[in-house]
Amino acid sequence: MTAQGLPMAVPAEGLPARVRIHEVGARDGLQNEKDTVPTEVKAEFIHRLVDAGLTTIEATSFVHPRWVPQLADAEQLFPLVSGLSAELPVLVPNQRGLDRALALGARRVAVFASATESFARANLNRTVDESLAVFDPVVKHAKEEGAHVRGYVSMCFGDPWEGAVPLRQVVRVCRALTDMGCDELSLGDTIGVATPGHVRALLSLLNEEGVPTPVVGVHFHDTYGQALANTYAALEHGVTTVDASAGGLGGCPYAKSATGNLATEDLVWMLRGLGIDTGVDLGRLVATSAWMADQLGRPSPSRTVRALSHEDAEDTEAAEATEEQ
Repeated sequence: MTAQGLPMAVPAEGLPARVRIHEVGARDGLQNEKDTVPTEVKAEFIHRLVDAGLTTIEATSFVHPRWVPQLADAEQLFPLVSGLSAELPVLVPNQRGLDRALALGARRVAVFASATESFARANLNRTVDESLAVFDPVVKHAKEEGAHVRGYVSMCFGDPWEGAVPLRQVVRVCRALTDMGCDELSLGDTIGVATPGHVRALLSLLNEEGVPTPVVGVHFHDTYGQALANTYAALEHGVTTVDASAGGLGGCPYAKSATGNLATEDLVWMLRGLGIDTGVDLGRLVATSAWMADQLGRPSPSRTVRALSHEDAEDTEAAEATEEQ
């Protein structure tokens, strides 16, 4: 990557000095692949992400292989990456999943709740309250073992069956998760329908109801091209944890037009332009996502990966032409 491939940093007032990127590509991204990615490729992907400077990388999920066959190799994968200098949270759907994760030395785990009844039944085969009842002992046990627990809340802004989701409905689930002991929340815009005003309203109500901003992270999908705008609104509110997926891996099976997770490269480009530190080497990250796209046999959906990869290709062609002369 050339120096031209970096934005000029122009800081804006009132934004955080540093943002922690919670990288989800290795778990949330790869679990949506039609074909199972080899364990060795997943491990190499995570190693490369660490080398690019990412410090929190969601590695896998200890869900039953029948439900997510793409992540059936959790027991084989985790030992291949557990010694890396990064936090490696894993998803645990129940007590059995937690036990499997803890047995391998996992010290950061996540549970996955829903803000809506329709998605809770479709994804968890339970009501919202029934799923929270399942998570309560899991979270408590994880805390007793000294693990950090993240609570995902899906469908925070819209649901494909129910439409717009009432703010207080989302806050109720968030409060339940923090009350049972979750250290951190991730607000999921699962079908990508959020807009900045909606984001501000939810974050403000969470604060009013006793959920402080420092425990909140955001997880936006870019279905309608709003992920970066929504992220900016969250930054203005003081949020410093943003979920993203290297190369934009992943998608949403519940929205036909969904374009998947916010690409980590697109996020880093914006944050770098705002003078916000992430610790991420954009060049190495782009190279990693381009490598992974090759493994998957298709171009990366990330606009930044495409732009900078094209720039590098042009630089290479220009250099070769000069040598020939």
